[in-house]
Amino acid sequence: MIHLKMEDDMYDEKCSHTWEMVDAIPCFIITEKCYHCGKIATYFSTEHNPPIEEYREGEHLWNFMGSAQSIKFNLKCIKCDKLEKFDELLGVMMCTGCDEKCEVNVLLKKLEPKRTWIYVAFGYLPIYEKKQLSPKQLSVLEDYFNQRRKSSKSRVKIVSHRLVNNIASCYAEVIKDVDMLSLTPPEK
Repeated sequence: MIHLKMEDDMYDEKCSHTWEMVDAIPCFIITEKCYHCGKIATYFSTEHNPPIEEYREGEHLWNFMGSAQSIKFNLKCIKCDKLEKFDELLGVMMCTGCDEKCEVNVLLKKLEPKRTWIYVAFGYLPIYEKKQLSPKQLSVLEDYFNQRRKSSKSRVKIVSHRLVNNIASCYAEVIKDVDMLSLTPPEK
């Protein structure tokens, strides 16, 4: 069994993956805050009208802060059938440069002359209590976005939401339309 696993890993390294989106489910990202302790948490909802009711869970009193439409998905290679699962991903957000002190905005300004868009892979909150995307998953996601570019003059760089200075005040746009993958940066 271990031998087969090693062969699969070797085969995986030899494939120049062409990713396609699979298992796409439209959903809402729900953000809540406990007004007892100040903790902020997120989760998915596939309901047409996302829940906004206050509720108690143990010592926490959760209140609705906001929601955003998103798409939950996985990626599958059309060449070798490798499935990359994105259970830890809530959504992909395009950086709008809303906070000059944010590490994501600093990276955006640095890469802007190279015509590179910065997208943030938004995971579950609280960050240090929930499993987050691995560097490999961020790389696969970046490959997927860049393979779909209609213009070779621009690129997409995917970063973790850990780089966002203050996620509660971030105005990044959640990508909720698969067709947005073909955007090119505006001309200056």
